[in-house]
Amino acid sequence: MATSRAHGRDSDREGGLPRGGGRRSTAVRERPRPPAPSPADRALHELVAFASTLFDTPDEGEILRLAMDHVAAAGPYSAEAGYLKVDGDLAPSPSGRIHASAVDRRVRELAGQDGPVTVPGSPWGRALGLRGLERLHGYLVVTSRSRPTETEYSLLDTLVRHTAAALSVAFAHRRQREDALELHRLREERTVLQQQLISVAAELGYQRAVHALMADVAASGGGEEAITRALHGLTGLPALVEDRFGRLRSWTGPSRPDPYPEPDPVRQDEMLHAVAREVGPVRIKDRLITLIRPHGEILGVLALVDARSEADEHTVLALEHAATSLALELAHLRTLAEVELRLHRELVEDLLAGADEASAYARAEAVGHDLHRAHYVVVVQRSDRTADESFAQTVGRAASGVGMRSLLARRSDHIVLIADDRPHARALYEALARETGTRSATIGVSARCGSPDDIPHRYQEAQRALEVRRHSREPYGTTFFDELGLYRILGPGNDYRELETFVHEWLGQLIDYDSRHHAAMVETLSRYFDCGGNYDETAESLAIHRSTLRYRLQRIRDISGNDLANVEDRLNLQVATRVWKIVLGGPGS
Repeated sequence: MATSRAHGRDSDREGGLPRGGGRRSTAVRERPRPPAPSPADRALHELVAFASTLFDTPDEGEILRLAMDHVAAAGPYSAEAGYLKVDGDLAPSPSGRIHASAVDRRVRELAGQDGPVTVPGSPWGRALGLRGLERLHGYLVVTSRSRPTETEYSLLDTLVRHTAAALSVAFAHRRQREDALELHRLREERTVLQQQLISVAAELGYQRAVHALMADVAASGGGEEAITRALHGLTGLPALVEDRFGRLRSWTGPSRPDPYPEPDPVRQDEMLHAVAREVGPVRIKDRLITLIRPHGEILGVLALVDARSEADEHTVLALEHAATSLALELAHLRTLAEVELRLHRELVEDLLAGADEASAYARAEAVGHDLHRAHYVVVVQRSDRTADESFAQTVGRAASGVGMRSLLARRSDHIVLIADDRPHARALYEALARETGTRSATIGVSARCGSPDDIPHRYQEAQRALEVRRHSREPYGTTFFDELGLYRILGPGNDYRELETFVHEWLGQLIDYDSRHHAAMVETLSRYFDCGGNYDETAESLAIHRSTLRYRLQRIRDISGNDLANVEDRLNLQVATRVWKIVLGGPGS
């Protein structure tokens, strides 16, 4: 038995078989293959690789879009909506599939917490907050075809955490960029401010020097001449002062015109208005001009002659300081003039009563009016109110608005203007209509007044023109005395007894008839003449029918015994109706 076992072992070795029998039949043993990765492992591997992509993306919106596109890799999910927090509010991503108001409202109700979301057609839905260390970055709204397993939910949670972390990094980078830009802006601003500070320091030094010089000039009491001398010395340019009418008061420097040009009132006013509309000195042709108006009222003009346009900011500064000093000087002179004005009392009233010519010129200049020019007396009245102070101010504003340079006075029932030019036929009336909102003003204008001595007589003419207008067919508007024609002889100072006799000679029977029967035959005849004999216009003005007018005219012929077709009768009747209305006062006279 032993021999045979040994033989058997030897036989095995001789046969070339290794010891151990069939288990050693192969030369090299094969290694076992590793098991295939599970879907969860593959998803986790993809998430790790995807996280790198998220952290390399600098834009927050792109990060949210990538996360929404990759949700399906974590399980049976769909990204329904995404939100980023922008300026404190949740803004939906355009990459989302839905934007239902119910979902938006639910996400906002969660107030930063995770929570379920109901989406039609999906058995499971949840809003997952994308939270950083310090703030909520947004939300990811995810639905699933079935309730996720623990592993699937863990993968989804990992995706959400990676997305939130990537958003934190992107927001941090954005803040860094914004901080860097703000720092750069602040540095540039600091550089500009430093340069401005240096410039301001130099400017202040020059301003103090100019201010000190002008203060010394004002304190010296040298007046306008001293101010123009100082300004010329500072700028090297000819300096001058004019009054508000354009007359030269002071000139320092070369090239003074001789004689000085006579001012044009219209151009002077246009220049003053043009300069007044701007802030600071204004260049007009070869002059740099500033107004002297200490309390809003223009007292004069200070100017530099700058033919070569050499003026710089230092020149402007010197001009402004000189204007301030000159304003104080002229304001002082104006105060003295106002004292003089109070001593002489109401200039306009005195002119209307007849003032001494020399005194009138001096007092007019004190109130800023050039009485040397030809003048017109203008009388303004409104039918619906007395001439109170409010109406006087309204008339003054209207006159100034249309460029009338005038003196103004108030009487019991009208306003008087003494204007230095012939008023426009409609300008003042239209301006009054705009100011008052009504067209019930009547204006009378005198003939030309050559000197202050003429003003009282011209005042009567203006009143006469106003009365004619008030009793005319169109009582509102402007009437000029020199255009009255026949009505000029019907004014105050004529023989009223003779006029009454004339009226009764031609209209007496009609006046008596009207008185007895309470009729209006004379008024009808007057309107008939006012309308040039036109039946339609006359009937319309009397508010009667055309046939009624024809009847009245026939009765007028019968009662008066005068024929309207006769030229002589017609003229006398027309004049008589005018005298009856204008001189004798119309009905009831």
